[in-house]
Amino acid sequence: MADIKTAAAMTKNARISPYKVRQVLELIRGKSADRAVTILKFSDKKAAGIILKVLNSAMANAEHNYGMDLDKLYVHEAYANQGPMMKRFRPVSMGRAHPYVHKTSHVTIKLGERQQEEK
Repeated sequence: MADIKTAAAMTKNARISPYKVRQVLELIRGKSADRAVTILKFSDKKAAGIILKVLNSAMANAEHNYGMDLDKLYVHEAYANQGPMMKRFRPVSMGRAHPYVHKTSHVTIKLGERQQEEK
């Protein structure tokens, strides 16, 4: 594989842990775009909805910005990185406070175009 033309989309600061997003990304990595959409629509995970939005955006970018054929698209790369953590405190007994963090994710999906139709 020489040069692969890719179209990408990403979301930043999604209010979900990157660990949870990576579990769902494993399901779609390397699959065709329409198969990935089907997998995400029938997934019960919260991350699936976030990933589906990013995937639809990447498909629109591929079609409108690069003139790629939607039938030949596949998920070339899909990853989630750690975003900023929001540090908060929760009140507990005897006037004390316990810290906790809300983790966020940066989700990126890159779609490539298959050179030949695989059967």
